[in-house]
Amino acid sequence: MVKHQPLQQVYEKQLCLSFLTGIYGCRWKRYQRSHDNSSKWECAWFIILCSTFSLLLFWAYFWLEAHNDYNQFNWLLYNRSGEWKDGTVPILATTAVGFSYITFLMILALCHISLGQQLNLYWIHKIGVLAALITTVSGVVSISDVWGDEWDIILISLQSTGPFLHIGALAAVTALGWLVAGHVIRAGRTKIHMIVLLVYLSVLLVLYMAPLAITSPCIMDRNSLKPRPDVIGRRGAPMLAPENTLMSFNKALQQGVSSLEADVSVSLDGVPFLMRDRTLRRTTNIAKVFPDKQHEDASLFNWTEIRSLNAGQWFLESDPYWTVGSLTGRDRNRMGNLTVCSLVEMLRLTARANRSALLNLHRPPPEHPHYKTWIMDTLWAVQRSGISQKRVTWTPDTDRGRVRGLQQTSLEKLSVEELRHRGISSLTLRYSQASNKDIQDFLVNNMSVMVYPVNEPWLYSVLWCSGVPSVSSDAPQVLRKVPYPIWLMSPYEYCLVWITSDLVSIAIVTGIFIFQKWRMSGMQNYNPEQIMLSAVTRRPSRDVNIMKEKLIFSEVSNGVTNTDEHLYPENGYDIGQYK
Repeated sequence: MVKHQPLQQVYEKQLCLSFLTGIYGCRWKRYQRSHDNSSKWECAWFIILCSTFSLLLFWAYFWLEAHNDYNQFNWLLYNRSGEWKDGTVPILATTAVGFSYITFLMILALCHISLGQQLNLYWIHKIGVLAALITTVSGVVSISDVWGDEWDIILISLQSTGPFLHIGALAAVTALGWLVAGHVIRAGRTKIHMIVLLVYLSVLLVLYMAPLAITSPCIMDRNSLKPRPDVIGRRGAPMLAPENTLMSFNKALQQGVSSLEADVSVSLDGVPFLMRDRTLRRTTNIAKVFPDKQHEDASLFNWTEIRSLNAGQWFLESDPYWTVGSLTGRDRNRMGNLTVCSLVEMLRLTARANRSALLNLHRPPPEHPHYKTWIMDTLWAVQRSGISQKRVTWTPDTDRGRVRGLQQTSLEKLSVEELRHRGISSLTLRYSQASNKDIQDFLVNNMSVMVYPVNEPWLYSVLWCSGVPSVSSDAPQVLRKVPYPIWLMSPYEYCLVWITSDLVSIAIVTGIFIFQKWRMSGMQNYNPEQIMLSAVTRRPSRDVNIMKEKLIFSEVSNGVTNTDEHLYPENGYDIGQYK
């Protein structure tokens, strides 16, 4: 005989759980949630989510460290498109939005696992995850094509961030022990969960031994630290004033630079002037003055035409470094009336300030009337300026025999023997070419090394610890605020930090697994009816909602149908009584 009995069920609100399952899987109702194991399809989506998070984390780290070279990136885009714009802004904005979104989903997914809830990612989030993954992969491929050399900065930056990233990764993986322990102990010794446990322990072991592979010049005795590297104003101080102008060089001198670096071209009538680009479009108003000739080579204009152009208004209008807002009214007025600077003017300023000059020469095109005499034109300008030849550093490999009186440097990484054979006593290298070992080898053989471009304090600190004598920078005002390496640690101190962090992690992980084992065994020892009855006695004193529904008992002798939602209070249902 089948009996119908009224069943009183009491449950309390679970706002936090509703929020987690609602946002992640659009499961706002209690009956939509489940403690069953997640399907293989949802587990696959969780793996895709983790992969997207890892890739975005790598992408965000790359752009954080590449801040040293944002100007170079924008210049590469300008050479490709012909229009100057800050291409880093949309990349950083989309990266920030995508990383925040994926990180939020990761937190929700981990909370599901921690609470034993079934994973069920909502379809809109699946589209969002795929969009983030495809966009990031496309970005990685594009950067590899346009700016492939920049990937080197990741390995270089690890010399500064490696010890701290190691501690952060160790803390994160140690915290994940709570989820892994709860999941494995709850599910029992199944094959898949044993594999999860083995992978987790393997990752921990790798992190424990990771410091063996971390090398940094900043791990050294403080007594071995070399003097502070000299800072060379690369094109002056281009973040404070238009590059290669007298105002820019004056700003650099105010920041205490030891030398000034400039790009030199030769005009149609043989006057050396300062210009980085092949054309005059980006840094002058040639589009207004000579619109029909704006795409011609800068060296195909005579000095009178070049001198008539405005070389400062573009800086005020484009604000390439987001620094125009900090300029005074006087600086704005001066900047609005700047003209192209000649080499003689720059060298005379350098001589008055008792500084040195580094010249990067651009050879004019073959049709230029001074194609064969450009070296002599430049040397004549050096002599006219009155600066001592010993204060001028020469970079081109062409006609070095004619410029024996000048300081010789090479832009090419050559062997010590080859450098000596050519009569060169210094090297000018990009930071990605100058490893710590190479720097030490050159210095031991009395070869001076200048590294460029160095715009970030962390890179300046790494090179300082490497013993580099000088660096070339677009941001001397930033490096001026670095009186000491950002961090410096003796080998003994680093080993102490390494061993301590490993021991603390081992203790925490061991404690987590023991606690989770005790917690799960305690829960399994409870009688479900005792849990329900004890819960009912506490209900009247709490804010609860009461539901009444009729259940059909197919077997009177068994009492209640044995389903999860009727027996276990964690699903929100407590049986008050049944007959």
